[in-house]
Amino acid sequence: MSEEIKQNPDACPLNPHKSKIGGQALIEGVMMKGAYKGAMACRLPDGTIDVETWDLKGGKNKPWYRKVPLIRGCYSFIFSMADGYRCLMKSAEKQMTEEEIEQEEQPSKLEAWLDEHFNEKTVETIMMIGMVLGVVASLALFLFLPKWLVGLIKPLTANRILQSFSEGIIKIIIFVGYMAVTSTMKDIRRTYEYHGAEHKTIACFEAGLPLTVENVQKQVRLHPRCGTSFIFLTLFISILVMCLVPFTVPWQRFLCSLCLLPITVGCSFECIQFAGRSNSAIAKFISYPGLQLQRITTKEPDASQIEIAIAAMKPCIPENLEDDLW
Repeated sequence: MSEEIKQNPDACPLNPHKSKIGGQALIEGVMMKGAYKGAMACRLPDGTIDVETWDLKGGKNKPWYRKVPLIRGCYSFIFSMADGYRCLMKSAEKQMTEEEIEQEEQPSKLEAWLDEHFNEKTVETIMMIGMVLGVVASLALFLFLPKWLVGLIKPLTANRILQSFSEGIIKIIIFVGYMAVTSTMKDIRRTYEYHGAEHKTIACFEAGLPLTVENVQKQVRLHPRCGTSFIFLTLFISILVMCLVPFTVPWQRFLCSLCLLPITVGCSFECIQFAGRSNSAIAKFISYPGLQLQRITTKEPDASQIEIAIAAMKPCIPENLEDDLW
C-alpha cells in the first residue's frame, strides 16, 4: 500500500475491501464510527452541515472483553445502543430553532407541578421509573407476548421445537409489521432515507471509489452489517436457543429467554461480523433475509442526504487504511 494511501484520510484503497466502519441514521443526519474516530453530521435548519467528532477507545489495543467471542457482542450491543441514543438526541436538538429552544427552556405545567410538589431526587426517580417501564413494555411485546399467545394453543406446546418456531414467527411478524407501519410515516421515512445514504456511502468506500455524491448514488443501499439484519438474526437465533429450553409454561420460557439473551445477542454479533467481512456462500445465506428486510428500513436518498453521510464518513477513515482491514 502506497504512502499516499496510508496518509491521506480522503483517499480510498487501491483495491475494494471490507471496511469496519459502521453507522446509524439520525434525525436529519448520520453517525459513523471507525477504528479510532466517531463522527456525526447533521443538516441544520439553515441548510449548513454540522459535524462533530470524538475519539474512540480501543483500536488495536482493545481490552480483553472486546476480543472474546460472545462477550464482545454483548458489550458492542450495549455500547452501540447507548452511543446511538446519545447521537439521536443530539441530532434532534440540532433541529430546534432559537424560538423553539426558548420555549423548551420554559417548564411545562406538568414539570412546574412536579417541581412544586416534589424535590429534585424524587423527580429523577419518577423519570427513571418511566424509562424502566418503557424497557419492560418492550420486553413484554417481543419476549412475553409471543410466548403467551402460543401458550394459549395447546397443540403447539406439545413439542418444544414447534413451540419455539411458533413463538419466533410471531416475533418476526411483530417486528416486520412495526417496520412496515413506521415506514409510512413521513419523518420515519426520511430517517430511512438517511439510513440508505449511510449504507451507500460505506459501500462506495468499500468499492475503493472516491467519496463523491455521484459515486455514492451508484451503490446499492443494502448492507450485510446493518442493524436490521442484526435484529433479524437475533430473532432467528433466539428460536434455535429456545428449542433447547425444556419448559412449556409461558412465564418460565420468558425468564429463560431473559437469561439466555446475552448468548443470543453474542451469537448474532459473531454472525453479522462474519457476514460483513466474508464473500462466501454461507455469508450470503446468512445475510439474505436481513438484506430483504432492509428494503423496508432503507430508502433511496437524495444528493443532500448523501452529502451528510459523506461528511460523517470522512473523519472516521483512519490515516493508515490497513487499520480498517478485518
